[in-house]
Amino acid sequence: MPELCIVIPALNEQDNVGPLVEQVESGIRAQGVDAQLIIVDDGSTDATPQRLAELSARHAWLLVLRREAARGQSAAMRAGIAAADAPYIATLDADLQNDPADLVAMLRRVRDGEADLVQGDRSRARQDALVRKIGSLIGRKARLWVLGDSVRDTGCSARVMRAAYAKALPLQFKGMHRFIPAFTRLIGGRITEMPVTHRPRVAGTSKYGLGLLSRGPAGLYDLIAVRWMVKRYRDCAVQQTPAPGTDPGTNPSATEARL
Repeated sequence: MPELCIVIPALNEQDNVGPLVEQVESGIRAQGVDAQLIIVDDGSTDATPQRLAELSARHAWLLVLRREAARGQSAAMRAGIAAADAPYIATLDADLQNDPADLVAMLRRVRDGEADLVQGDRSRARQDALVRKIGSLIGRKARLWVLGDSVRDTGCSARVMRAAYAKALPLQFKGMHRFIPAFTRLIGGRITEMPVTHRPRVAGTSKYGLGLLSRGPAGLYDLIAVRWMVKRYRDCAVQQTPAPGTDPGTNPSATEARL
């Protein structure tokens, strides 16, 4: 079993998947981290499937999952997380704007018990067009107002978290990848943020939208839906009742269900 599974959705990224695999190898695996890379091809119509097939034939630590039609970033991320078998799970984008090497320091902080989720923050070095920056600002203020979510850059895909929390995320719902910190905190996870490198996109184009600014009513709808989920959430943790006549403090069957 690897220590870390890195889940990356990819849609029409034929020119980026090769360098991406190389950077994971040099920036993470060559640094002593036993990592598996899981790339979820979200219905690409360019040469991405062929490039990924060639790469997986050369790298045993690369797992490629394929969907025949694009169903969105959240669902692709969930498919990859479901396939992951490691105590820690990371996510990244496939556009090379994230630096995979940043995950090493993130993993160390989670492994050392500092947090259950280390969330990347691109804001100090963001290499995006003004419209994307404005969209992120609007989204951040809206999340703070509606959800009380103070995490600065939830749209950054560079993150590392404990697998138990990653697998509990409701990513089968469209757009939920933007609320990963909020959901993690809701189910009891501890969160810290870390500045990460952000690079300009040099190949391909964005496939998953420009954030709240372009999504408009859909973004507001997502916020209302998440607020409803937060308000209606109930902790399902239980403690097994000890058998009559036993000491609860020494009963090995007395366990508490928790993440």
